[in-house]
Amino acid sequence: MEQKLPLPPFTYETAIQKIQLAEDAWNSQDPERVSKAYTTDSEWRNRNQFVNGREEIVRFLTEKWKKEKNYILKKEYWAHTDNRIAVRFEYEYQDAEGNWFRAYGNENWEFDSNGLMQKRFASINDLSIKEEERKLR
Repeated sequence: MEQKLPLPPFTYETAIQKIQLAEDAWNSQDPERVSKAYTTDSEWRNRNQFVNGREEIVRFLTEKWKKEKNYILKKEYWAHTDNRIAVRFEYEYQDAEGNWFRAYGNENWEFDSNGLMQKRFASINDLSIKEEERKLR
């Protein structure tokens, strides 16, 4: 059976671990690596897009990181229960024209008993910034 530690039920400490693992994976910008944290039939809502399953996750992230250059993400703990974690996040990226943006948002995660994320619901807003306004490096 495929497992991704730590497993639910989460404590504060294991929720923080899970969040750091997710942040590290997303900052790798490796779609295959990121997809391995999700169930094969994982459900996502990302802004106005619906993504289902690992294959779609890989395609979605591959396209995302083609458009979002110099991507860097920071996730922060918000709350947790037995098999759910809520995070707030911000990330910065540069578009093809060299313009900088900071995206703010919240994610709600639900995990199966093997520690794989089965649901991810993300609400995200983008803010145009100047390069000198960047906070994440």
